[in-house]
Amino acid sequence: MAKILPLRSLEQVKKQKFKDEGVVTITSLEQIEVEEAVYKKLHDLSLRIKVNPNLPELLQENHKCYLLDCLIYLSSGYQSLDASRPWLCYWILHALALMGIKIDEKLKSAIAKFLAKCQSPDGGFGGGPGHLAHLAATYAAVNALVILGTEEAYNVIKRDKLQQFLWRMRQPDGSFCMHKDGEIDIRGVYCALAVASLTNVLTEDLVRGTFEWIISCQTYEGGFSGCPGMEAHGGYAFCGLSALIILGKGHLCDLQALLRWTANRQMRLEGGFQGRTNKLVDGCYSFWQGAAFPLIYSLLAEDGLEVKNHLFDERALQEYILTCCQHPQGGLLDKPGKHRDIYHTSYTLSGLSVAQHFMNDIHILGDPDNEVCCTHPVYNIRPDHVRKAMIFFNNLGVPSNHNVST
Repeated sequence: MAKILPLRSLEQVKKQKFKDEGVVTITSLEQIEVEEAVYKKLHDLSLRIKVNPNLPELLQENHKCYLLDCLIYLSSGYQSLDASRPWLCYWILHALALMGIKIDEKLKSAIAKFLAKCQSPDGGFGGGPGHLAHLAATYAAVNALVILGTEEAYNVIKRDKLQQFLWRMRQPDGSFCMHKDGEIDIRGVYCALAVASLTNVLTEDLVRGTFEWIISCQTYEGGFSGCPGMEAHGGYAFCGLSALIILGKGHLCDLQALLRWTANRQMRLEGGFQGRTNKLVDGCYSFWQGAAFPLIYSLLAEDGLEVKNHLFDERALQEYILTCCQHPQGGLLDKPGKHRDIYHTSYTLSGLSVAQHFMNDIHILGDPDNEVCCTHPVYNIRPDHVRKAMIFFNNLGVPSNHNVST
């Protein structure tokens, strides 16, 4: 049974306002502007809740209509994402799945057939039909196919070719480049390990030296950077920690430093997360930062340390998402004043899922119907979809060409 959380009081929120200590900068002015917009949203909610005590409400029907429309037709504003079409499929399917919304078998088949066209004959998926194979697009396509969960969808993935593609992307130091002659960063490692573990093509040889390379990306702040020597970042920290978890090497990072850095990324007044130190709140980091917590809990449990409650303020995060990140006509957004989009809809709902689910407990802010399904903190797919896919691919065994050399 879900536990219903109360809203923070306005007086409590007001005490968290940013103080520039007499040093005015562009960053401080932007922070104050965002806080004012968030505080106004929370103030308006406090007035409306006197009429409807079940507020704030997740506008599930509006989000459903928005997402289903986007599956069929996208506005010209999305033309810049023409090379990211598997991502659009994944974001939409995942957001719908989190809200428990099913799509019909005919549409599932059409999506699977489209993603098949994005698969390179040499392995991996590109951003569209005929595009160069890319690890990020491969991750998105595999996730989308796993969410579809049909045998047709699973069989789209040419596992032997996928494994060969991963070997071509692998570097001698254990890192992975995103595409042929492409950039090398921690996203490549995560995308490679995620698809390899989901589809059962992961071998020891493929990831030799990988965990050492990931560890070298942890910074003095405690988070992970894109490559060694760079700045800690929420998205990269998620990729680094998740990749270590897949490898069974999570205990080798500085866990206390990571926890301290991640916890300090939650904004005091807004309740949402920032991606880097001294940056603004952003709805998508509800997942990128929020998902680190259940992963950290699992590592602490291995050390015999029991976590009895979330180590971040799940009430404040849900408050930010439901009050400040919903478009009234469907879709979610970065922060008040920003446009809705599919990316923020998917990751902000994922963050809401993380905030609501703790171990076997469910904590809901507002209407009990605000509950969304649980998401797997490593793959950001529903756990039931992950289990079903892993059973299917594990029964097939590891492809015989697993000793392909770079």
